[in-house]
Amino acid sequence: MIRRMLNNVFAVFVIVIVLAIVIPLSKIWDGALIDFLLIINVAVAVMILLMTMYIKETLEFSIFPTILLITTVFRLALNISTTRGILGDAYAGKVIETYGTFVMGGNAVVGFIIFIIIVITNFLVITKGAERVSEVAARFTLDAMPGKQMAIDADLNTGAITDEEAKLRRVKIQREADFFGAMDGATKFVKGDAIMSIITALVNLIAGGILGMVMMNMSFGEVLGTYFLLTVGDGLSSQIPALLISVATGMVVTRAGTEGSFNADIIFQFTRKPVVMYITGLTVLALMMLPGFPKPILFVIGISLILFGFQTSRMLKREEMEIALAAEQAAMEDMDMLPGAGSAGEEGYYRNIDNVFKLLSIEQIEMEFGYSLLHLVDEKSGGSTIERVVLFRKQFATEMGMVFPSVRMRNNPEINPNQYLIKIKGEEVTRGEILTDHYLAIDNGDVSNPVEGIDTIEPAFGIPARWISEDKKVMADVAGYTLIDPVSVMITHLSEIIRTHCHEILSRQDVKTMVDNMKANNPAVVDDLIPAVVSIGYLQKVLCMLLKEGIPIRDMETILEALAENVAALKDIDIAVEYVRQSLKRTITRRFSEANSLRVITIDPRIEDLIIANVKKSDRGSYLSLDPEKVQQIMSLATEAVEKVRDVVPQVIILTSPVVRVYFKKMVDQFIPGITVLSYNEIDNTVQIQSIGNIANNE
Repeated sequence: MIRRMLNNVFAVFVIVIVLAIVIPLSKIWDGALIDFLLIINVAVAVMILLMTMYIKETLEFSIFPTILLITTVFRLALNISTTRGILGDAYAGKVIETYGTFVMGGNAVVGFIIFIIIVITNFLVITKGAERVSEVAARFTLDAMPGKQMAIDADLNTGAITDEEAKLRRVKIQREADFFGAMDGATKFVKGDAIMSIITALVNLIAGGILGMVMMNMSFGEVLGTYFLLTVGDGLSSQIPALLISVATGMVVTRAGTEGSFNADIIFQFTRKPVVMYITGLTVLALMMLPGFPKPILFVIGISLILFGFQTSRMLKREEMEIALAAEQAAMEDMDMLPGAGSAGEEGYYRNIDNVFKLLSIEQIEMEFGYSLLHLVDEKSGGSTIERVVLFRKQFATEMGMVFPSVRMRNNPEINPNQYLIKIKGEEVTRGEILTDHYLAIDNGDVSNPVEGIDTIEPAFGIPARWISEDKKVMADVAGYTLIDPVSVMITHLSEIIRTHCHEILSRQDVKTMVDNMKANNPAVVDDLIPAVVSIGYLQKVLCMLLKEGIPIRDMETILEALAENVAALKDIDIAVEYVRQSLKRTITRRFSEANSLRVITIDPRIEDLIIANVKKSDRGSYLSLDPEKVQQIMSLATEAVEKVRDVVPQVIILTSPVVRVYFKKMVDQFIPGITVLSYNEIDNTVQIQSIGNIANNE
């Protein structure tokens, strides 16, 4: 019931405004109704002013332009009603009479001058200033919209924000533009209200004087005592609320770069510089030397400011110590140091069994750095390593369809200062060494005049290279070297490690998240297959087997449909994955072909027949049972064929028949890791296949 009444209160309020214009309210209940509305006018103005002081940002009071319109019309309606009472009955309620008596203080001329000063101050100082600020804010907000939109798109592309966050930020920008555009027009209401107050006061004064002397036979002194008092009271009854709302308008449009309420910002910003309080206090104390100034007052104010500055300084030092302590504790956690300086601190920390369990957690991906490389990671020092990792995560997700977890970065004082190491699931898989003030120069075969440097091996691909000092950068560039900065060397190394081990990183929870995301767009496939036919664990194994061979898993719909169409093959996961690979033929072709051409090494049919003949089946699937001597012979032939073409193609691909591929891949991984093995059914018909080698026994 109460909520329904509140929903209709503003409709009733608008009706009251209309009635105030038409009905002589000063005659109702002996002026009590007009007094009630005038007090409501003041209360609403105070409420609006306080709202503008406590909001943290302008959009928290987004209805403010509309409120300005309603309150302005309300004050004008009250002005009309009170003017009718002043001119018709020389009476407009006790509120107006009290206003006039208090301000005039027995002197009509002085009281009227004070009233004029208040009106002009409101009009020329506050209202004009707020109007100008609103115009500038509206223009700047609209001009800044394209740049803000581009910033949101950039953050979205780098993965710094999600799609949902981007939508919220775009909506906020649009609301800000709408708000300041509306405020630009709403300030005209405040300006017009101030002008109407002046006009109303003149009408009450001139017309009231004429009516009093001509129609009521009042003397000039009686006119001053009556109409001057009512004119000043009526003006103040509208000008005081108008002044409050003008101040509120100015506070809304002048707030910029603040994150808290007005009161909180005042306290925070004035207490950041204690030296200002010291200087101000000393300046006030210095005024005591001038004759005529009230020395006790100056002394109290000056000492108070100095004491306030002293307390503020102590507060700031305490905050700095707390921040430093928190930073030290965070650094200790990052460096895997125990809390406490000695064994007592360690013992107290691990008395809590929950802290012991923290030791068991393993990070999926970690990078540890020597102290000379820390500035490359620290964003405060201008390091871009974290930003580059974020960019690579987005690229990898787009390319492979998998989002790898955050990379934990920490200091390791036990390794070489210029070294870094990469861990997967808590175990080191590789390490590298870089020189932060050098560039890694790689000779692609076009260098004719070598540049002096420190010989090394590029960590990601094992290519011979050399570190070139920065003063020789231009010389090396002209000589034909490919130059790589230290951060790019680390990121390239990390990216290759993630590509190689991504099948180890993909967890069941990750697969569950991928399935849930797909279910939002294509629930039929998911509901039909998971978990009734394929469990999350089985799907994880399928995806990991694809990732292990560099097959993107972004097309989850095709993968699930392939599993659903080959339910009979699910008992043998190797065969099931082969069917999935064949359904992803376009993805595989795009992944490994170049310029619509695929250069491959083929296998002699006799070798394929030998492999097929030795495939055994069991309850858990099929496996290859080939004589070790035969395996050695086949791998010797494969190694010979691979070495012949390794310098011709960037990626060696062996092409087999579909039934042989999985068994030959398992066999070749034991002897020649990193070789891609594809089947004919995994190649799109539009691609031209070019054989550049053959694995065959020519004897």
